[in-house]
Amino acid sequence: MNKNDDENKNDDVEGNIKLATDPLTKIPALYRVLMMNDDYTPMEFVIEVLEKFFQKNREEATQIMLHVHQRGVGVCGVYAYDLAETKAMQVMNYARKYEHPLQVQLEKE
Repeated sequence: MNKNDDENKNDDVEGNIKLATDPLTKIPALYRVLMMNDDYTPMEFVIEVLEKFFQKNREEATQIMLHVHQRGVGVCGVYAYDLAETKAMQVMNYARKYEHPLQVQLEKE
C-alpha cells in the first residue's frame, strides 16, 4: 500500500475534499427578565405576577419579591430573547390592567 492510498481511504470520495457533516448550531443568547422596585405596587401583586408568568412557587416568588423590595431590582427568570420579551410584555400589560406601575426590563446575560 502506498502513501496516496493511505490518505484516500479517509476521504468519502477520492480526489474531492470531504466536507464537515456536523453542522454548527449557535446557542441563542439568554436574557434576564428584571423586575424593578416601586413604592406603589403591592407585594402580594408582585408575588402573583411571579407565580402566574414565571411559574414560581409561593416561597420562590416571596423570596424574589423581597429581594426586589430590599435591593431595588431582582431576576424573575432567564430565557431566550423571544420568550423573555413575551414575558416582559405580559407582565407590563397585566400590571397596567390593574393600574400598577410595575416595571420589568431585559438584560443580556
